Amino acid sequence: VSSIQVVITPKSQFISILFYQLPYAQFIKLFGDDIVMLCMNRILIRNIRRQTSLFHSATQRKSNLHVSALNMAKEVDKSELRSKLTPMQYHITQEKGTERPFSGCYDKKFEAGTYVCIVCEQPLFSSDTKYDSGCGWPAFNDVLDKGKVKLTPDTSGGRIRTEVTCSQCGAHLGHVFGDGPPPTKKRFCINSASMNFIPKESAGDS
Repeated sequence: VSSIQVVITPKSQFISILFYQLPYAQFIKLFGDDIVMLCMNRILIRNIRRQTSLFHSATQRKSNLHVSALNMAKEVDKSELRSKLTPMQYHITQEKGTERPFSGCYDKKFEAGTYVCIVCEQPLFSSDTKYDSGCGWPAFNDVLDKGKVKLTPDTSGGRIRTEVTCSQCGAHLGHVFGDGPPPTKKRFCINSASMNFIPKESAGDS
């Protein structure tokens, strides 16, 4: 304990100054190895603290810039989407709306191809898993790839459901229910306005 106290006393501050002023050999001759080690440790700790502080400051600045960039991009995207999408497409994908049953253009469409997100064009569903559920909305018993959609509990409107959104852009697509056909027994009930259909020939050419 006493050796540590040497470092924090006024005398130790004077010794630290001499550590920088005197030649190393002369300093060690005057004060011995122990004091030299204390001084060196003190310098090392000071440098570590300084570097750590600089690192945290730089990391925080980078994080703030990243968040600002994301927020700015989000605002720009919303503005661009209003001009890119129809009012119905925007309402459904960005405001979690629902189109009227039997009104969607893909409800009775069974042509071979791929259904992609209307916002970011990420492939979502294949016509191979599409079936006529009679519910009034396009229905699929599976997704093209589990990583393409995000499933989130939805208790809005006093009902317990599972919301389906695009994993890439977050666009609202619809809901998934457990009353579909085998083997998955799932019914992905998706709004036509949240998707775009790419025929099989076009998908193969691209």
